[in-house]
Amino acid sequence: MHDFVHLHVHSSSSPAWGIHSPEALCVAARNMGLTTLALTDRNGLYAIPRFIAAAREAGIAPLIGAEAVTDRHRAVLLARDETGYANLCRLLSDLHCCKGFELPAALSRYRQGLVVISDDRNLLTVLAAEERSNLFVEVSPGHNLSAALALAEELSLPPVATCRALFLEQEDIHLHRVLRAIHLTSKLSRLKAEECAKERDFLMAPPELARFFPECPRALANTRLVADLCRSDWDFSRTIFPAFRSLEDDQAFTELERRARLGALRRYGCIDEQVEARLTKELAIIRLKGFAHYFLVVEEIVSQSKRTCGRGSAAASLVAYCLEITHVDPIRHNLFFERFLNEGRTDPPDIDIDFPWDERDAILDFAFRRYGVERAAMVSNQVGFKGRGALREVAKVYGLPEVDIKEVTERISGFWRADRAAGAVHGHPLFEGEQLPREWEEIIGVAGRLKGHLRHLSLHCGGLVIVPDEIRRYVPVEISAKGLPMIQWEKDQAEDSGLVKIDILGNRSLAVIRDTLSVIGQKDVAIDFASWDPLADEKTRLLFRRGATMGCFYVESPSIRLVLRKVWGERPDRQALAADLFEVLVQVSSLIRPAANKLVLEYVARVRGKAWQSVHPFLGGVMDETYGIAIYQEQITQIAMALAGFSVFEGDQLRKIVSKKHKEKKLEDFRRRFFEGGEGLGVPRQVLESTWNQILSFAGYSFCKPHSASYAMVSAQAAYLKANHPAEFMAAVISNQGGYYSTFAYISEAKRLGLSILGADINASDYCYTGGEGSVRIGLMQIQGLTRDGADRLLHERTERGSFSSFSDFLRRVRIDRADGERLVTGGCFDSLEGKERRPSLLWELLQHVSRPSGSGLLFEEPQVQELPSPPAYDEAMVLRQERETLGMLVSRHPLSLHRKALLRHKPTRACEMHNHAGRPVTMVGWWITTKTVQDKHGRPMEFISFEDTTAIFDATFFPDVYSRFCRKLSQKRPYLLKGMVEEEFGVCTLRVRWVGFLDE
Repeated sequence: MHDFVHLHVHSSSSPAWGIHSPEALCVAARNMGLTTLALTDRNGLYAIPRFIAAAREAGIAPLIGAEAVTDRHRAVLLARDETGYANLCRLLSDLHCCKGFELPAALSRYRQGLVVISDDRNLLTVLAAEERSNLFVEVSPGHNLSAALALAEELSLPPVATCRALFLEQEDIHLHRVLRAIHLTSKLSRLKAEECAKERDFLMAPPELARFFPECPRALANTRLVADLCRSDWDFSRTIFPAFRSLEDDQAFTELERRARLGALRRYGCIDEQVEARLTKELAIIRLKGFAHYFLVVEEIVSQSKRTCGRGSAAASLVAYCLEITHVDPIRHNLFFERFLNEGRTDPPDIDIDFPWDERDAILDFAFRRYGVERAAMVSNQVGFKGRGALREVAKVYGLPEVDIKEVTERISGFWRADRAAGAVHGHPLFEGEQLPREWEEIIGVAGRLKGHLRHLSLHCGGLVIVPDEIRRYVPVEISAKGLPMIQWEKDQAEDSGLVKIDILGNRSLAVIRDTLSVIGQKDVAIDFASWDPLADEKTRLLFRRGATMGCFYVESPSIRLVLRKVWGERPDRQALAADLFEVLVQVSSLIRPAANKLVLEYVARVRGKAWQSVHPFLGGVMDETYGIAIYQEQITQIAMALAGFSVFEGDQLRKIVSKKHKEKKLEDFRRRFFEGGEGLGVPRQVLESTWNQILSFAGYSFCKPHSASYAMVSAQAAYLKANHPAEFMAAVISNQGGYYSTFAYISEAKRLGLSILGADINASDYCYTGGEGSVRIGLMQIQGLTRDGADRLLHERTERGSFSSFSDFLRRVRIDRADGERLVTGGCFDSLEGKERRPSLLWELLQHVSRPSGSGLLFEEPQVQELPSPPAYDEAMVLRQERETLGMLVSRHPLSLHRKALLRHKPTRACEMHNHAGRPVTMVGWWITTKTVQDKHGRPMEFISFEDTTAIFDATFFPDVYSRFCRKLSQKRPYLLKGMVEEEFGVCTLRVRWVGFLDE
């Protein structure tokens, strides 16, 4: 029985079917003494790269396959060789992409190189008539075994035993039923037996399976025969580059070198010794690795937009800089090229390019036109279950009422993972003292097991894969909801399989910069983008030193703004050179990561002048620029090289492993090598321990310096525009609907900048916000529920025939439905023409003029000669309510101003005066702006909340004890009353909250 092979096995990457990860299945197979295993997930190769790696780790020979399932037919398909693998990819692609797909016809077309196993009579009959070789009848316990054996004899086809395995333990059956019910949007109680796997579909040990075949032992023996037909030494490590036009490799390299040298002349004016040495080194590695085509393809795509930001490790490449793929000088800023590409690197790095968010689709359209859907596809996201969503889905199939589900799940933060669902409830302050019903206990347990189960694919935010020939021979392709082809692998498996991706991403800040430059350009303010040095401007430097970076991409979060303020201590007389400021921006944005919080204060102290020395002389050249603190990803590589004698390749492998999940075993091996190498070089154990802990702080979330430097350049450009053209900039920020904060928060910031906020106006508002001359005008986009068609019609009429003279003039000239008209009136768009007091009368005019939609379009009636009512003007409360409902917020005044009596009663400390109360208890009021919930070192939840009053923004900390007392009453829609202690650190004040109430209570 040691020759038996499981040929039909499902993992958790069988959507809404499988249970266990490929890794768990390989371990289980090894523990049974098996040496070979096939993975045959439903209608896809979703986990094949993972499976191959897991099988090798477990000492298992991997077979590649899939179970193709349609409404009418099913078959297990195994790849015998590369031709069979390519045909399997093509068949699965057709199954997902082609209407009217029929499995028998597809197998007739793609049969070469495949083993076909099925108990589908009609399918086997058709295929046997064409070709009987490599065709088997599947016989499985629990699946009408006797009928399947009879079918094999009738068709004279060899039987092969399978388990259709997906279960490893008895409780898996219930989890499978939950997955099926979620997929079928059914209650568990209504689930039909035929909609689920059979209860015998276990990964059986060979002796156990043999009991079902006492009279047909050859069905078991045939499993080894089939396995021997199939390749098991799969190697997906070969890099698959796109092809640039029809150039041969040598021609592509020659063209790349020519363009790089021309670009160097543009960037530097001449190619000096330093530039020449760096170019020569990079070009040699690019040629060795065969990357010339890739660079040329990326350059061609980037050239389609005037405003881009090449980022990631590619920004360390001088070649990329010379091709204008990236825009940060890697020589000037000491960027480490080997983080991007080195001689030992076997996996293909990618180049990430940001485009203005509203240009991204056009860029993708160009790429697909240029290379075709035959050669190009997007990377997918493999969507699974997350904590709160998992609870909701499981509760629904258990039949709980929606109101009960909402009551529980709304209290669970969205970042809780499915496997931590229990921790999100048990012991959480939001559930303190509450005993959930027993069924919720079971639901929580089931939801915790859903982690890692594939639900469906979605489109990756930007990953594009281009191959030189046919994408569907490398990986199956599906069609996304947007109509774009996408491969079945997510980015990590795509990279592990040699597919080189280009990340084409949308960035709203690039659009903000583009739009602001466009507006000020119309006012004869010229900025030469190529030579623009925003940090040479004193207003911009002062803005950064004050941490006044709301609206400035990458540096506007509360945590980064606080650190920027601490670095300069909010003292405007502290000067900083532009170059020093840029380095600080790069460092701060890289240092703000969860595991590095304890390093931040030490970093600030050192930047401000605290004496420090390197923990070891070997690290002097590695961490001097970052004040002896490991900040950038590539410093892992450099530390390992300097302190433990690693090669560039070994150091880069350590960097990759630290940032990956499921790394414990490999990481332990690298730790051993790190300590052995360091001790061999005479480095003290204590130094190695402290340095290793810094390396571990990069786990899961960190940036390389080239990435942060690229984004810091965008940040500096945004900050320049905010400092020098605030009205145009803030209008562009709000119009592009991006950033860390809400529209209300950005409008408050505009007011703090001294800008007037002008209401929506029928003659003055464009669709987007507009700014200039010390004011920001609200755009029609802000009017809740106003249709884009209605807005476009009135804007077109106004552009073609001039401003409207009255409400009646507007009604005569613009075809608009009643709902849109009401929103324009209550949004104040006609106040400048008719007066605020006429709003009720205008609604009567609108009602008389516009009838409901009917037939082919909107019908408009001439005003009847009759007297309309003359209703009184709305009182102030009604006007404010309309403002809040129509615009989604109060704009004409700050919401705190509605509570004057309470403010007089409590006499709160103003936010702009916190520094006068450092170390003292205060009472403050605030309107919620943004929040971040985290865990302390003991795993207890706590929260950082940014508030504002009418004078400034301030940051408040709810430590675990306070959070547990008040978390149930925290709200985003009411004015807070806060009592606490003002704490000062490096000249920056925050509020440590001790008590929470509401101003309107």
